[in-house]
Amino acid sequence: MAKKATKKTTKKKAARTSKVAAAKELAATAKKSILQPDAEGEIDDVAAVKKLHDARDAIVQELRKSIVGMDQVIDEVLIAIFSRGHGLLEGVPGLAKTLLVSSIAKTLSLTFKRIQFTPDLMPSDITGSELLQDDPETRERKFMFTKGPIFSNLVLADEINRTPPKTQAALLEAMQEKIVSAGGDDYALEPPFFVLATQNPLEQEGTYALPEAQLDRFMFKIHVSYPTQQEEIDIMRNVTTGSGGSPQEVLAKEDILLLQDLVGRVPVADHIFQYVAALVRATRPSEENAPGFIKDFVSWGCGPRACLNLITGAKARAILRGRFGASLEDVQALAAPVLRHRMGLNFAA
Repeated sequence: MAKKATKKTTKKKAARTSKVAAAKELAATAKKSILQPDAEGEIDDVAAVKKLHDARDAIVQELRKSIVGMDQVIDEVLIAIFSRGHGLLEGVPGLAKTLLVSSIAKTLSLTFKRIQFTPDLMPSDITGSELLQDDPETRERKFMFTKGPIFSNLVLADEINRTPPKTQAALLEAMQEKIVSAGGDDYALEPPFFVLATQNPLEQEGTYALPEAQLDRFMFKIHVSYPTQQEEIDIMRNVTTGSGGSPQEVLAKEDILLLQDLVGRVPVADHIFQYVAALVRATRPSEENAPGFIKDFVSWGCGPRACLNLITGAKARAILRGRFGASLEDVQALAAPVLRHRMGLNFAA
């Protein structure tokens, strides 16, 4: 029995070592696109799913250099990115939300900008503004548009609920339309474009609640909780000894665009569409089949955008796990982050 147990342990260690080695190899070759089309310009979907599954392991391996724990948070952020969605991370200060987002930007080869939201932040501080400048060719003075930090692939809106609604709206409009309007001209945001916003719990002082219509533009509301005791010990050890490292690139920017298209091609069975529709409709107190606690404690339920985000998120979750097909398990795993910020509680709740 002891020999069998030793053999099993050895096999597990070998498999784990092989997985880490594969992740390092993928990270080392990531500056070039891992998805190469064939002679006809097509990409094998099944092979692409396998490569994305391997890439996910490599991304997590790289993030482990600077991030301890947060497995579910990392998973939900990656799903949002590959689904062309935006994420709202909620947690108290000091939980490494900013470090997580900047590290993800490095592993995905994305340009990254951080916007610190404060009560005096203006919309032009986000989108950019027209300034009177000298034209280098004609030497004439004229108004020229200077791009703001929103013109990046990955934008971290840090403490978004610290700034007034007018400034929040400027960011959220760019999130929805993927363009910035200034001086009568429209400026397109370069794809891929994602916003990951962080906010403190609303019961803290000096915060402005995001309106319901603007909350609905975030695909996920992701809760960032305190680390476990062992994770906290690991954080202290890594930071105080300098044993951590800087994450390396795993995917090229072009890969992300191709994989976003791949998510759209993932098949979904009819019964999953029906399940999602029934689940979302059950959050509406006006529905005849809504549960009693929904009718008692909920003022309004989720709209159709919740259905779209559940289906798209389930597709992305499936391929991140190496499956070319969404399942009920994928939908159930994402129900909380998709639905939690789209339901309004009444006074009784």
